Amino acid sequence: MIQVLEAGMEHNKEEGYVGRVAFQVENHKLPYEITLFSKSGRDWGYGLFFWKESGSEEQIEEVEELLEDNDELFELLVNAAKAKL
Repeated sequence: MIQVLEAGMEHNKEEGYVGRVAFQVENHKLPYEITLFSKSGRDWGYGLFFWKESGSEEQIEEVEELLEDNDELFELLVNAAKAKL
């Protein structure tokens, strides 16, 4: 359902953890990028964007809802970024 295209994460004492994951969702025309942030590495906030160009507002809202409802999917993206730390 989701394919990770690129991932990365950085950590410093002042900012905490900041990561990003580019990913493609099955049956969606354009890929997305999620930016992840956490002071402790436990509780994560995020921003969701189109990766390289803007697309359908309806599709990005669908992905937003999917991330809110599916903890396993969100953890998959966090873990992809953390693996690059």
